[in-house]
Amino acid sequence: MSKRSQFALFWAVVAVIIAVGVVATVVKGPGQASAVHTGASAASSEYQLTANRSTCGVGWGEPGAVVPGGTQDFTIANGNDAPMDIQLQEQDSKKVFLELDGVGPGAKATAHVVLAKGRYRFACYPEDEPAAVGQTVRVGAAPPGAVLSAGVQPLTRNQLNTVAIAYGRWVNGRLPTLQQQVGRLDADAEEGDLSAAKADWLTAHLTYETLGAAYDAFGDHDAEINGMPASGRTALSDPHLTGFHKIEALLWSGAPASAVAAQTRALVQAMASLAADPGTAQIDPLQVGLRSHEIVENAIQFELTGATDAGSHTNLATIDANLTGATTALGFLKADLASRYAALPDAEAALAAAQKLVEGYRGAGGAWTPLQSLTWAQREQLDAALNGLVELLAPVAEIAEPRFTPDE
Repeated sequence: MSKRSQFALFWAVVAVIIAVGVVATVVKGPGQASAVHTGASAASSEYQLTANRSTCGVGWGEPGAVVPGGTQDFTIANGNDAPMDIQLQEQDSKKVFLELDGVGPGAKATAHVVLAKGRYRFACYPEDEPAAVGQTVRVGAAPPGAVLSAGVQPLTRNQLNTVAIAYGRWVNGRLPTLQQQVGRLDADAEEGDLSAAKADWLTAHLTYETLGAAYDAFGDHDAEINGMPASGRTALSDPHLTGFHKIEALLWSGAPASAVAAQTRALVQAMASLAADPGTAQIDPLQVGLRSHEIVENAIQFELTGATDAGSHTNLATIDANLTGATTALGFLKADLASRYAALPDAEAALAAAQKLVEGYRGAGGAWTPLQSLTWAQREQLDAALNGLVELLAPVAEIAEPRFTPDE
C-alpha cells in the first residue's frame, strides 16, 4: 500500500458527520475553527424540528415573527424513509451555517449555532429526490458580545470540476519530465554507474512527490511506483515491493547493478502505464479541497518520522517536494478561496515559511542534511512549523466541499 492511500479514507469524510446523523457540524467560516456541539447553552433558544420530503425545519419560527438572535439549539428529526442532508442557509447570501450529512431515516441530529440578524431557511436534500426548502425565518440581532458562527459561501460541483480539470492537465504536463528522469535513472543503472543512479533517483523521486494531489487518480499505479513495504518487512526484504523505495533500498545497500537495473526497468514500465492511463487526469472534484492539507499530513506522518527512509536519508528533500505539491494544489483553488477564507494569506505565508525552513537543511552542493542528524530543537521547530501549517490548511477542505443550493 502507498503511504498516500493510507490517509485517503480518513480525509474523505473530513468535516462531515456520516450516516447516523446524531450530531451536526457547524460550518467553519473564514478563519474560524469547526465546532461540534451536542448541548444547549444557558442563553440559547431551543427548537424541536422535523424534516421530510416536502418540508424542512418545521418548528423554527412562526410566519411574521422574529426569532431572537444569538444561540440556537436545534434537534432535527428526519421523518423521511431515506437518508437526507440538511443545511441551514442564509437566504440572501446563500451562505451555509450548519450542515448534517446522511441523517438516517427516523434519526435525530442535534446542532448548535449562533446567528446574526438576517433571513435564514433550512434546506433538505433527500437521497435521489428534489430539495425541500423550509420557510424563511427572520432572526433578530444577536446579544452584544455573542461569538457568531461564520457561514461558508457554497462552492458548486461545477466550480470544483473546473479546478480538478486544470489540476489534472498540470499533472499530465509533468509526466513526460518524470518519464525522462526515470529513463536516465534506468540508463545509469544499466551501465553500472550507481553513483549517477543515486542522483537521478533523487531527482525523479522528488518530481513524483510534488504530484501528491493526484494520488487517487493514480490508483494502483501509485503503489507500484511509490509503494511502501508490507508490515513487518523492510524495503530491501519485501519481495513484492517495486518502485522508488525498492530502488532506494538497493542503491544505498550496495546491491549489484544488475539487481538495481531490474527494478529501474520495471519502474520505466510502470511510469509508461501511468502516463498511458486516461484516468490519470481525472481528479475527483470532491477531493480537490482535501489535498493540500493531506499532503502536509502525510509529510508529518511518513517523512518527518523517517518511516519511508530506505537508506538515502533524504526525507527532508521529500518534505520540500511535498510542500511544493501542497502549494501547487492550493494555488488551483486560490481564486475560489480568496473571498471565502480570510486566513488564506496566512496559510500561503506559512507554506512559504515552512519550505524556507526545510530548504535551510540543503547544502550549497545540493546535499540534504539527514533527518537523523537534526538536533532535538531542530526537530521540534520543523514539527511546529508543519503542524501549524496543517491547522491553517484544515479549513480549506471544509470550505471547498461542493454544496448544492435549493435554487440549483
